[in-house]
Amino acid sequence: MQRIEAIKALADVRKGALSVAIMQSCAAWHDAEQADEFHVDAQACMGSACAIGLGLALAQPSRKVIVLDGDGGLLMQLGSLITVVAAAPANFYHFVFDNGAHQSSGNQPVPAVGEFDWCQLALSAGYRYADGFSEVDELRSALPHLLASRGPVLVRLGIDREDGPARWPKAKMADQIQAMKAALAR
Repeated sequence: MQRIEAIKALADVRKGALSVAIMQSCAAWHDAEQADEFHVDAQACMGSACAIGLGLALAQPSRKVIVLDGDGGLLMQLGSLITVVAAAPANFYHFVFDNGAHQSSGNQPVPAVGEFDWCQLALSAGYRYADGFSEVDELRSALPHLLASRGPVLVRLGIDREDGPARWPKAKMADQIQAMKAALAR
């Protein structure tokens, strides 16, 4: 599936969830008009989307947290899966955009492409549920069930590689965090 198809499917079911997007998904999430006061871009800190999302899930247990992660970034911080499991946030929904590349730094292939399974890694770490999708219609059908499940949940999204340079939104992470803090205090 195309990244934008997966982004649109997630945007359609977000319904006020907090969101964190890693570099490869930031621009598409902004294009889908999801970069509101309840969103943070994890730009220039590759591999940190999971940890930021975990912090939000623990701080806001009554709100769902959607993490838009990349396969390359998550591989750089694979230990974060164990950290998520140790904290066991019921409101944590981890979407891994798997295109087999470090897209944001030039489309280099990630190590061991095709030799491991994101869902099995998550389940072995202790996630409560994991599933994977490569077709947008299947993803759309499964999203209501996935987001009604008790977390932590990991969903592998098999997406096509994209050529060309990465696009970066002009938003500043520090400003987004302050806006979210203010919005949550209301």
